[in-house]
Amino acid sequence: MLLSVNGLNVFYGEAIHALRDVSFGVEEGEIVSIIGANGAGKSTLMWTLVGLLKPKSGTILMRGKPVKPVPHLSVAAGISLVPERRRLFPNLTVRENLMLGAYLRKDRKGIAEDAEQIFHLFPILKERLGQYAGTLSGGQQQMLAIGRALMARPKVLLLDEPSLGLAPVLADQVFQAIQDIAASGTTILLVEQNALEALEIAHRAYVLEVGRIVLEGPGKELLQNPAVRAAYLGVSQRAETLLK
Repeated sequence: MLLSVNGLNVFYGEAIHALRDVSFGVEEGEIVSIIGANGAGKSTLMWTLVGLLKPKSGTILMRGKPVKPVPHLSVAAGISLVPERRRLFPNLTVRENLMLGAYLRKDRKGIAEDAEQIFHLFPILKERLGQYAGTLSGGQQQMLAIGRALMARPKVLLLDEPSLGLAPVLADQVFQAIQDIAASGTTILLVEQNALEALEIAHRAYVLEVGRIVLEGPGKELLQNPAVRAAYLGVSQRAETLLK
């Protein structure tokens, strides 16, 4: 197992138990999706995996080795996050934002090669290298956020709500890019409210409710689950009966 999460418990203060005994795994080469409503704990999970939050208990393992809950150590272990709402540096250029993604690396040739791969994936970024990130469109900013994370050459790329705030055509481009990234060899853990797209592209998926994983299975299988369809796809049980 490339990424293993076991018995993760995370609190905000003493009162809010945000993640409750969360356990799951991600195999190398997979796209794994986690879906859930607002407040389910999806972003909390992502922040914990990259060391922005410290769990009260539980373990995070990369290829069987513990990952310490410190951001730069998580990156060094091979975990990179594309955060919700992108969190770019708006007053830095596209080039500068990309180079920040490679801040732990010293291999100049490899960095240049990876940048070219990102420009192949997102050609618009090469055209905008000298432009301030804050002046990009929402879709371009999301491409830059993904590119910045890829510059760390992660083993697992975490994507937190990558389609949030994007027009449908741009969201489709982002989901296609996610599949292209996975096909090139980067493992993907995707948190997404667009459950339809998330389940369609996922090899496996988990449903997170109020901090607990309540369902898991192949993405296509969960896509046909009546409870999932009713809760996350807006298809009622009555509609299911009529469709049959």
